[in-house]
Amino acid sequence: MTLLLVAIGAAVGAPLRHLTDRAVQARVGSGLPWGTFAVNVAACLVLGTLTGAVLAGAAGDPVRALVGTGFCGALSTYSTFSWETLRLAETGRGRAAAANAVGSVAIGYAAVVVGLTLARVVWG
Repeated sequence: MTLLLVAIGAAVGAPLRHLTDRAVQARVGSGLPWGTFAVNVAACLVLGTLTGAVLAGAAGDPVRALVGTGFCGALSTYSTFSWETLRLAETGRGRAAAANAVGSVAIGYAAVVVGLTLARVVWG
C-alpha cells in the first residue's frame, strides 16, 4: 500500500513540477532557473508543513508516504538544481551560480521553517 501511495503522489508531483517550471520560466524569461527554484521552495514549504502535522499527530505514515515521499519527492529536484547551477558557472555566470546555490538552500530552509510554524499554529 505504501508503494502505491508514493507512486500516486509522484504521479501528481512530477507533472506539476514540469508545468510549474515551464510557466515560471515563460513568465520570468530570464536566464536564471526560477522555475526550479519555485518548485523546490514550494516542496520545502509543503514538507515543512507535513512534518509539523506528523509531529502533532495530525498526519500519519500513509500521508507522509503520499505527500512527503511521493508528491514532494517528485515536485522537488536536487539534480536539476545542481545541473542548472553548474551550467551557470560553466557559462561564465559564477555570481549567478553562487546566488542560485546559496539562495536556494537559504530560502528552502526558510520555507521549511515557515511550514513547521504554520503547522504548529494549525495543529498546536
